[in-house]
Amino acid sequence: MGTTGETLTAGNEAMFEAAFRTGDYGRAEETFTALLTDAREAGDRALEAAALDRLAMLTHFRALENDLADADSEVEVGLFEQALEIRRELGDEAGTAESLFGLGLAHQVLRSDWATAMPYYREALELAERHDDLLLRSEVHRHIGFYYAMGDLESDRALHHLKISHDLRTELGDPRWIPGGTVALGIAELADGLREQGLAHMRQALQQARDADLSAQRIAWIEKFLANAEVGLDPAGKKFS
Repeated sequence: MGTTGETLTAGNEAMFEAAFRTGDYGRAEETFTALLTDAREAGDRALEAAALDRLAMLTHFRALENDLADADSEVEVGLFEQALEIRRELGDEAGTAESLFGLGLAHQVLRSDWATAMPYYREALELAERHDDLLLRSEVHRHIGFYYAMGDLESDRALHHLKISHDLRTELGDPRWIPGGTVALGIAELADGLREQGLAHMRQALQQARDADLSAQRIAWIEKFLANAEVGLDPAGKKFS
């Protein structure tokens, strides 16, 4: 059996593979649940927080595959809040950024509450930028960018954040995450009036998703975004301003 860090990494890999390709979260859930039990028995607060955070993120990925109206946001928020409380107590900045981002996700995606989500995202970004976690930084920039892109606020700021997110994913090099960065960049470009550039990035994202063998659901999401964009609609089906 590997170290705790290796086990967490293996659990993350199983979770991401389920989220992007297979939909089978069993192995990841077993890994994180076992780590949580071990952590509590050993009094390992850092590991307890990590396991809670990962179980919350797993819950989030599962919710995305179903009707969000049926999602139990209370469970997800509760897990992220427990993880955040521990990480703040420990002074773990990198972990705190991770859990803050998770809370932002829960409020934005499951509750459609940007007003509550944005302070979590902004604090997460401030902390994440101090640490070399390409994926977390990309994710926070991505969701802040969506705030500006989808709210008819400041398209130049949306483009700034989503360009950073795209570049960080490219640097990370994991083909599962790259299409999401590319399609988000395309959305920001469209919102900024860069129609041909935006459409080109959305078409590129669709090809990247197919080349990465992403799930049919994820490919369908990008196909829908592209179809909307081609007739001048944003991902929510509203006219780009």
